[in-house]
Amino acid sequence: MRPVVTVGEMGAIDAEALGRVSQAVLVERAGTAVARYALELLGGAYGRRVVVVAGKGNNGADGRVAAERLRRRGARVRVIEAAGAPGAIGPAGTVDLVIDAAYGTGFRGSYRAPSVPAGVPVLAVDIPSGLDGDTGEVSGEPLRADLTVTFAALKPGLLEGAGPGLAGRVVVADIGLDVSRARTWLVEDEDVDRLLPERPREAHKWQAAVAVVAGSPGMTGAASLCARAAYRAGAGMVRLGIPGASLREVPAGEAVGTALPAEGWAAEALRMAERCQVLVVGPGLGRSESASAEVRRLLAQSEVPVLVDADGLFALGWSDEGGVARLIRGEGLVEPGRPVRPVVLTPHAGEFGRLVGGALGGDRMAATARYAAATGAVVLLKGSTTVVADPGGQVLLSTAGGPQLATAGTGDVLSGVLGAFLARGVPPLEAAGLAAHVHGRASALGPSRGLLAGDLPELVSRWLSGRPDRTGRGEGGDG
Repeated sequence: MRPVVTVGEMGAIDAEALGRVSQAVLVERAGTAVARYALELLGGAYGRRVVVVAGKGNNGADGRVAAERLRRRGARVRVIEAAGAPGAIGPAGTVDLVIDAAYGTGFRGSYRAPSVPAGVPVLAVDIPSGLDGDTGEVSGEPLRADLTVTFAALKPGLLEGAGPGLAGRVVVADIGLDVSRARTWLVEDEDVDRLLPERPREAHKWQAAVAVVAGSPGMTGAASLCARAAYRAGAGMVRLGIPGASLREVPAGEAVGTALPAEGWAAEALRMAERCQVLVVGPGLGRSESASAEVRRLLAQSEVPVLVDADGLFALGWSDEGGVARLIRGEGLVEPGRPVRPVVLTPHAGEFGRLVGGALGGDRMAATARYAAATGAVVLLKGSTTVVADPGGQVLLSTAGGPQLATAGTGDVLSGVLGAFLARGVPPLEAAGLAAHVHGRASALGPSRGLLAGDLPELVSRWLSGRPDRTGRGEGGDG
């Protein structure tokens, strides 16, 4: 995993480092790193024409050091003060590279960058000027960078909001700062290999069993997608209950169907889950008051970890954060002192807004972390950058998905994948982060246009099967 630090955290890391190394040394290291990547973009230095837009702070100082390094290599460098920069850099044919060192992550206000001739690459120092380092929100008219050289760790604003579109390719330059205590991390492919446990040689189906309570009469598609995805992500057994549906209506497949009554089904669903490691509830259940009441009862009384998605989240929107926390603890509904089992909530932005009783706002990471802390649940907030937070303030990010996932049913598949990872023994925070990453990476194996949710379970299996385990083999099947 790659560390991600907020603007405030980066300031604290800088301040701590100043007890060991001077600010001048840090600026020298940063500027040298910028010059190195500038040379890569230029394909050499001698005779190349470079314009550096430099502000008064550390960001500008980094740019000035880079300018000096490039001059020594034979480049023709012009430094423009950000405050007095012209409206345009050019004309065309007079510049080979623009280095944006105007303002860094701490900038507040509105910045209008000078225009750059078409085809001239832009290198941003730490973050494109005018981009909020924590949220990725834009203030003014920043330059769109081809490459951003950031220091020590990724910043949230490079991954959220407009950041990915403005930052271009992002590289992290090590300048000797300790970011090992970061509380936010970006999930990568290697983390799947490292954190998803190998199956024992003598594994059996009940060691990774998932119970799914989903669907309703005439609306069984979400239930089918969730169950199939759980199997494809490594569940050994999936038990599927659809409230009010007869066994004839349970979708054909490997999932073991259980007839649940149309009303008062929570008790039977809990019995169905007794041999399972996790209970997934919500996709396609419907939003009747009776269904919502059963979701709340199930959440309060389950003795195994519970994943709540879709219509299950609608059932929780009746209460404030304290009410959800009491449900998770089972207060008044189970015997006092019972251990609190993990709960994972997987809202998209609209569902999250209903849970918190207001608009999500710009800082998705902070909002997710606050709700996780208030409720005691692990919260997975879906989006182009998926945010996962646990009650203790640890955050995982996934940027693996793409716009092809914006189609009906893909969230049901994610619930099945996450349910399988929980059943396989991955802790809830890591299971949610890995599931979001695998879900996104698998989608890239399908068509860029016209991807269906029904394609995804098999793509998940294909992507996981191509990941070598620690013995050098791909994942095998359960008996």
